[in-house]
Amino acid sequence: MTDQDRRNFTGRVGQVKEVTSLSNPIIKDIKALTNKKDREETGTFLAEGLKLVIDAVELGWAIRTLVYAKAAKGKPLVEQVAAKTIARGGLVLEVSEKVLSSVTRRDNPQMVVGIFEHQWKRLSDLKPASGETFVALDRVRDPGNLGTIIRTADAAGASGVILVGECTDPFSLETVRATMGSVFALPIYRATAEEFLRWSKGSGAQVVATHLAGAVDYRTIDYRPKPTVLLMGNEQSGLPETLARAADRLARIPQQGRADSLNLAVATAVMLFEARRHLLTLETK
Repeated sequence: MTDQDRRNFTGRVGQVKEVTSLSNPIIKDIKALTNKKDREETGTFLAEGLKLVIDAVELGWAIRTLVYAKAAKGKPLVEQVAAKTIARGGLVLEVSEKVLSSVTRRDNPQMVVGIFEHQWKRLSDLKPASGETFVALDRVRDPGNLGTIIRTADAAGASGVILVGECTDPFSLETVRATMGSVFALPIYRATAEEFLRWSKGSGAQVVATHLAGAVDYRTIDYRPKPTVLLMGNEQSGLPETLARAADRLARIPQQGRADSLNLAVATAVMLFEARRHLLTLETK
């Protein structure tokens, strides 16, 4: 913690509110953010864990409220992020472990929780550049799958994730946990299937979709030098024909053994790192 941060924090200590009651109205509002309806109405969501909160603040995400356990008081990193929250006009709450457990719905919660504003990106504003890779997910339903895909896309150097149709909320507490902070680093776009189809036709990107009817081994596709959108289907039903027909290539991932399919997050990871391998080959030439 810098001297300036310490002065900011100690000079505004009156803005740190101590809360011990589960019936406190502010705590009730925060707990309501576990519901998608309340997240959408307020434009905010929860992120749990000191590292995630620090990463989000450093990446410029707007923090509304910081909640930390009384046991974390005095820890330099906690004081530092509290000072930054106050400096940006946010509220800081020091709470009991009982209150923090009720907020996170965990018996052994992380010591810090942040409430941040959503950052949705407009698909119409996206102009893919040569060499970029994006993941488009059709009606992904499982929060763990979505969070893992966002984290994997970040690790593979993808430039964003596009949610197509009725997808699970990337800002749910479960999904944010599964991203391990990558939700703050990677742009998230959303669109209806019709909006995605219109955008993809004029985007200049090639759309490579995984599909049971895919005739092309995913390893034989050239992911260079055009921007590429990897289009992945719903966990249960795969891609609808309207989306599959619009793809430039229908790819398959060869499998052995008795399993007839891969988990969505695993299949997406396979595709992402294959695309990344092609781009690295291009960069080294």
